[in-house]
Amino acid sequence: MSATFSVFHDGQFWVGVLELHDEDGVRAARHVFGPEPGNAELLEFCTGSGFLDLSRQAHAAPLVPEDQRPVRKLNPKRLARAARKALEDQPVGTAAQRALKESFVEHAAGAKAQRKQRREAAKERRRDMARAKAKAKHRGH
Repeated sequence: MSATFSVFHDGQFWVGVLELHDEDGVRAARHVFGPEPGNAELLEFCTGSGFLDLSRQAHAAPLVPEDQRPVRKLNPKRLARAARKALEDQPVGTAAQRALKESFVEHAAGAKAQRKQRREAAKERRRDMARAKAKAKHRGH
């Protein structure tokens, strides 16, 4: 038998959940802390009578088989966001599509480098023209 104690924020309170796993299923009990517990408070709870009471509650709780554990219903927006992210992360299907995608990415990188080169050349030309103009003003004509 293994046990897991988790502390999390449920939206309103900080809650500790003790799960007891054995070959037949899972038993669980929870303790509401209220405000966020500090390390000292958690240590006191785990070493004191609070954890023993929680353990008794967990042992007295009904056994839920692993395969029949209720699945929490997900928020539809979160589910849609996760599905969209999974689709974006998937590679393109066929070899031809992957080749097209790679050539597109390669072309985009080359175009970016060319734009940067042109921008730097234009900046250099403007600087040279300004220096030449300033030099011409200082010749005394």
